[in-house]
Amino acid sequence: MKLGRIAWFEEADFQSAKEQGMEFIELDVNSRAQDFLDNLEVIRRRSQDYEMPVGAVGRWGSNRIGKDGICQEELELEYRLIEAAASLNCGVYITGCNYVEELSYYENCGLAISYFEKLIAFGAEKGVRIAVYSCRWNNFVCTPMAYTMIHGYLKDLYIKYDPSHCIYDGGDYLKETRDWGDRFLHVHLKGSLVIGGERFDDPPAGLDQTNWGAFLAILYAKGYDRCLSIEPHSAKWTGELGDKGVDYTIRYFKNLIL
Repeated sequence: MKLGRIAWFEEADFQSAKEQGMEFIELDVNSRAQDFLDNLEVIRRRSQDYEMPVGAVGRWGSNRIGKDGICQEELELEYRLIEAAASLNCGVYITGCNYVEELSYYENCGLAISYFEKLIAFGAEKGVRIAVYSCRWNNFVCTPMAYTMIHGYLKDLYIKYDPSHCIYDGGDYLKETRDWGDRFLHVHLKGSLVIGGERFDDPPAGLDQTNWGAFLAILYAKGYDRCLSIEPHSAKWTGELGDKGVDYTIRYFKNLIL
């Protein structure tokens, strides 16, 4: 497995990742898609200069479908992002799909399948595989039922997994990993902490309640040998404390990676 982190394409991000011994960076464009597309040559040059590959490109939170069908503008943008990922020698693109309340669950699944089919076909031409994030941010393809319906049908659709989302949703992340780990294409390392049944904080991974040893043991059993991406996400662990938290997570996982 490879250890890296979420970052952006500023030179300081590449430099910091290099100094920390990261093996890749992940670029999540979200609302900054055009900024990312406008700076592809800069990203490519910095990736080469710092010998820091881009392990994944992703876009969270947008509307992919509506009550009248696929959002064509978003589809075209994601085509451009997939093409950009390919130009950076990045073979993983992360996406999701919103839920349309006016439609039934069955209809939502049908539209999501149709949308993902288009991304999968386009990505195959570019050498990029498509993964759906397990985050609940404007995404319903993040539960065992949705995986059964959608991933069960689309054999070439993968999962970007983050156990914290399952934990906060009251699920069983070890069971999900056992059942769907063979479809994991990318993994986030984000801590979670629940007190009295309520979310308290997202502390650095390794200083939280996740059983990371058991989680990685299942990944090893599933033959997962891909990226583990550190995601600092706490409002409390910021500044100097946040930097120390990331350093701790790096040391912690280097001891778990065989």
